[in-house]
Amino acid sequence: MQFAPFALRASSLKLIAALAVALLATAAPRSAQAEALLLVEADSGKVLHAENATYPWYPASVTKLMTTYVTLKAVKEGRITLDSVITVSPVAASQSPSKMGFRAGTLVTVDNALKMMMVKSANDMAVVLAEGVSGSIDAFSDEMNRTAQRLGMTQTHYVNPNGLPAEGQVTSARDLAILARAIIRDMPEYEYFVHIPAIRFGKRVTPNFNRLIGRYPGADGMKTGFICASGFNLVASATRDGRRLIAVVLGAPSSQARAIKAIQLLERGFSGNSLSWLQPALGSVDNLAPIDAMPPNLREEMCGPKRKRPASDESPEDLLASEQNAGNATMSFFSGLQTPSLRPVDMLAAAPAPTEPVVVYTGPKKSGAALIAAVEADSAKPAPKPRSKKQHAAIDKPAKPAASTAADTKAGAKPDSRKTVTLDPKTSVAKPAAAPKQAPRPAASTAKPADKPALSAAKPATDKPAADKPKAAKPAPKANTTDAKPAPESKPKS
Repeated sequence: MQFAPFALRASSLKLIAALAVALLATAAPRSAQAEALLLVEADSGKVLHAENATYPWYPASVTKLMTTYVTLKAVKEGRITLDSVITVSPVAASQSPSKMGFRAGTLVTVDNALKMMMVKSANDMAVVLAEGVSGSIDAFSDEMNRTAQRLGMTQTHYVNPNGLPAEGQVTSARDLAILARAIIRDMPEYEYFVHIPAIRFGKRVTPNFNRLIGRYPGADGMKTGFICASGFNLVASATRDGRRLIAVVLGAPSSQARAIKAIQLLERGFSGNSLSWLQPALGSVDNLAPIDAMPPNLREEMCGPKRKRPASDESPEDLLASEQNAGNATMSFFSGLQTPSLRPVDMLAAAPAPTEPVVVYTGPKKSGAALIAAVEADSAKPAPKPRSKKQHAAIDKPAKPAASTAADTKAGAKPDSRKTVTLDPKTSVAKPAAAPKQAPRPAASTAKPADKPALSAAKPATDKPAADKPKAAKPAPKANTTDAKPAPESKPKS
């Protein structure tokens, strides 16, 4: 009897802990520090930790996990093969970065498109795969949604295959863990697509945005994501002593913070928690109760005026490290990879384990001398220029463009034809408009009004429009005395 008070206190502590965990798992995240966390066992689906795990969230580029699943399912069903060649369409070429930046008409295999999409997080390659598998963004999105329903992802709905901002593109940490388990369970022979450490296209080496790969012991997947509204997302997996765990982090304030949070979750699962007896069993991930609410919008916190520089899923630290280590056979090896007791920040600060980037290329499947020639040809192509701050901020505009591209694949609407001008001047409407007016001298002055809209629509295209501008501007004053068309311009001057 003398131990009864202690037993009562222990019972009370368990009850309080149970209530606290339940609240953490279901409470709505605060807008200023919104975050959703989930840790599950890959084999059993047992939930080891949950915070806001069933709260709706914008998926961003972790959408590409479903794109990969649906594409590989089509491969297993024989509808396509990894060596199938797909053409980059104008719709695919018009997608916002991050992307490979291939022009419309470029050929690429399913295998290479998957590697580029999963490592570079290439939005254009996601659309290439969607059109190659289902014919259009709309049809592929329908297939994604049917797959999500079949897997039990009750809080997920897709509008596009790449995760660019779009109305109705939502998921949850719970659903992403279910999807990650499905990839591990259903696609074991293709699992290497989710843990490629780096790719090499021509001279350009791009490391995986998942900074755990090559730094955290046993890390073997899966995908990162970022848009202003969602914050920094990560679905990470790691295996230790035959036990595989899946960590989901949504809404982190930076790429560094999401990686650290994922490491902390995984370490908690692998090492066990001395206070785990205080926490009640949370059951299976499939049994977590969904919350009916609107996803939090973190645009102000992620991309507002308080942000010193535009946020991006492309970690500047990783891109710099890839440039420094490209082609360096003596890349430093992080010996601490076998000592998981190191702090997460120390793991992430170290150079990744040495590895040879996976070579990707355009065109049909090649091997031997043909592959070497293709790599050399891709190396000769100019690398895309780095984005300015304005271009960085423009990536995450509201969702209408992403939804309109899906509809435009059927209708061939004007927005997509306008976008192709910026990517492929050869197929743009600017040159046909000026072509009939090349021979006579007055045509140089009449081309001036026609060229201005083309230049504003095709800013990043090539150097030709910029070079033509001064040539067209010089004869314009002389032509005003003989040409009737520039007359309206002279009236405002007088």
